[in-house]
This record gives sequence, C-alpha cells and structure tokens, in this order.
Amino acid sequence: MKTNIALLICGGTLDKDYAPISGELTFSQTHLPEILNQANSLLAIRQQVVMLKDSLEMDATDRDMLHQACLNSTEQKIVITHGTDTMTLSAQRLIQDMTQLANKTIVFTGAMRPFRLGDSDASFNLGCALMAAQTVPAGVWITMHGQLFNANAVHKNRAIGQFETL
Repeated sequence: MKTNIALLICGGTLDKDYAPISGELTFSQTHLPEILNQANSLLAIRQQVVMLKDSLEMDATDRDMLHQACLNSTEQKIVITHGTDTMTLSAQRLIQDMTQLANKTIVFTGAMRPFRLGDSDASFNLGCALMAAQTVPAGVWITMHGQLFNANAVHKNRAIGQFETL
C-alpha cells in the first residue's frame, strides 16, 4: 500500500505519560501507533517522530526542524501532532514559507489530556485531523474537538480550554 499521509509527531500532551516516581508527566515514546491500531486504521500512513517535547519548551530551532520535516515529506498530506499551548506558533512558522509548501495540506492536532491517562480527546482529534488532511485544500489547518480552523484565524482560549476562531 502506497503511503499517502505523513504523520509528523512532535509530542505535546497527547504523547505524555505519568511517571509514578516523580509524579510528573513525561515522554517515553509516542503512543500514535497504539492509537492508530485501536482505531483499526486502514490508511497508508508514514509515521515520523520529529521530537517528543512539551510545546512550551519548543523554540525557533524546533520549529525550523518541523518546517524541514514538512519540506522533506514526499507526501502532500501531512498531519502534525503537537502540544496545544504553542500549536498556533508552529503553524505560523509554516505559513511564513507557504511558497515552499504550496501544494501540501498540513493539519495540526493535539490533546488536552494525555492518551495514556484515559478519558482523552487524543483519538478523536487524531481521527478528525486524518480526515481533514484528506478533504481540505492545501494550506495549514488546525483541528481540535471536531472543529476545523484556518491556522491564520485561530487561537487557544486558555480560560475554557478550547480553540476559537479569531
């Protein structure tokens, strides 16, 4: 089966796990293969771990690395899992160079609660992102909680824990 979607993994809450000794949320590995397996996904997806980081710890170098991963992707449809706190900043970094990414559909998503802790929105958001990548035109998008946003016109409302159109 030919790969037609690149899944670029950046970490964020979606991929965090509880460390019982320290009591902190940390990264050990990505949970995306397990999420896709549970969903019985039949999509041809190439998974690439770009980084496993909390988005609040991401800097310009990390965003440049993500940009390069998008440029290097042979797939025209890209889903990026990312922490929600600075997802819009990374999306804006890609929008800055849209001439280089002009034919690609890039969809960001994440989760408000780690997949590993249960009662998470991770699986639903990933499913929405994969569907969006197959149906929306080229550009940079964000999907969270069943809603699709143009990355140029969205922000995270921290008071209510949701994304909203600007």
